[in-house]
Amino acid sequence: MVTRSGEPSGSSARSTRDAAPRAVRLGLLDPREDLLAATSAWIRTHAPDFEVVVAASTWHDLVTSDVFPTQVVVMDVELREPISIEARIRTCRAAGAAVVALSASEDDEVRERALKAGAVRHLAKSRPLAEVMEQTRAALEMRSADVSSAQWRPLPSGVAAQQRPRLSAGELEALRLYASGSSTPEVAAKMNVQFETAKTYLQRVRRKYVAVGRPASRRADLIRRAGEDGFLP
Repeated sequence: MVTRSGEPSGSSARSTRDAAPRAVRLGLLDPREDLLAATSAWIRTHAPDFEVVVAASTWHDLVTSDVFPTQVVVMDVELREPISIEARIRTCRAAGAAVVALSASEDDEVRERALKAGAVRHLAKSRPLAEVMEQTRAALEMRSADVSSAQWRPLPSGVAAQQRPRLSAGELEALRLYASGSSTPEVAAKMNVQFETAKTYLQRVRRKYVAVGRPASRRADLIRRAGEDGFLP
């Protein structure tokens, strides 16, 4: 399930938004819908410098939302889903979103995996929300003041998340490297193949996504597809 915040209409509302500092666009990911609702309500009341624009109970709902990527995602990293902690965090990072990782356990391995994948913070879910938001503010101040978000394209209506193209080993490796931030020449070097070979792998991947109705012509699209399908390492 996914919920999105509404926004007031009218010129007076626009004037108010223009005059006030722009709130940080925040996404929430947690399997418990009651916790999502409570957290969203608390942030609206106690942390007005953030705006919860999407609250999702599954990874698929978050990454396919038409408001993704947000500037920051606060996520429970211990979701019982087949997509790994690393894949979820790296997909958000590649899209331009900072990640604050939460977990119920105090497992050092989970913490290390989250931070190594690029989360700006890892916190226990038992921490008070006031502390979580304060840590989020501190983490965002370490990043550029202008946190850009890639222009993602949502999945076409009716396309199932499981409708993945069949990729060869070479195509899959090229996709993983490219979606993780490598340029095409870097993909070629890391795969120890010619530039044209790496380019061909990526072209084939794009064509295969188009064939199943999931456009991937831009780099941002390809990163999103890799994240949706769990192809990121």
